[in-house]
Amino acid sequence: MRIVVLAGGIGGARFLLGVRAYARRVGAEVTAVVNVGDDLYLHGLKICPDLDSVMYTLGGGADPERGWGRADETWTVKAELAAYGAEPTWFGLGDRDVATHLVRTSMIEGGYPLSAVTGALATRWQPGVRLLPATDDRLETHAIVSGGGPAGADGQRAIHFQEWWVRHRADIPTHRFVFVGADAAKPAPGVVEALGTADLVLVAPSNPVVSIAPILAVPGLREAVAAGPGRVVGVSPIIGGAPVRGMADRCLAVLGVECSAEGVGRMYGGRRSGGLLDGWLVAPEDGTVTVPAVTVRATPLWMTDETATADMVRAAVELV
Repeated sequence: MRIVVLAGGIGGARFLLGVRAYARRVGAEVTAVVNVGDDLYLHGLKICPDLDSVMYTLGGGADPERGWGRADETWTVKAELAAYGAEPTWFGLGDRDVATHLVRTSMIEGGYPLSAVTGALATRWQPGVRLLPATDDRLETHAIVSGGGPAGADGQRAIHFQEWWVRHRADIPTHRFVFVGADAAKPAPGVVEALGTADLVLVAPSNPVVSIAPILAVPGLREAVAAGPGRVVGVSPIIGGAPVRGMADRCLAVLGVECSAEGVGRMYGGRRSGGLLDGWLVAPEDGTVTVPAVTVRATPLWMTDETATADMVRAAVELV
């Protein structure tokens, strides 16, 4: 069996732990196609938050308390940058994390594409799944907001998603999200091929607006998911009307989508009616959810440990 997972953020990383555990039981191959919309350059370094969250989590190096960054992290570089007054001060890079960014940036400046760099970094962490960025090209999620700084003639301005998320905590009037560079981006090598040979495509319980949507914004990827031979099952990131983690509710509000398992399921849509999904896993408390042209099943969705998460994956396989 070949499994492809569309993933981003901490939720996607933790979900992949369960996918890997299930795959080892049944001898399946796993490819993770990871969001790059959060990527940015800081202090001259190429930062890939979602790729790193997945890599560290699967490699056993993630901080279990924060859920992001490295375990046993220190912050000397951050303190020194602050002493120089170097901006931005709202985004901190840990010392261990900086090493990853230094290696990545050096390789990219040496002419290697992000997918090749990711493969090289993964040789240290041995994640047990194939990690692919959605694209090697620049793709950044920006929020169009009002207030908090110089604005254009219409009173709006664009800020990087990380500034919106980390600095403003999503608490600023927001009009829409834009995936800068998406129109010109191409799928990273191996992504379309993986989707074209997958027996199962899983949409992780990641933020549907800023983790999954940027992946699908790469020209050809939405079509590759919808037209591929594998069945497509999504896992709801909303349980009982609240996000499992993070601020998906605020992101959904910007789009005018109800923060519910049904709202997100209908946003993805059924593959038979022009959307993506064949199946949709929801929590037991959302068991009455209906999504047109999609088979819905209720199953426990709290990723309390690797075994519980692997059981979610098994439920997805059984669903289709």
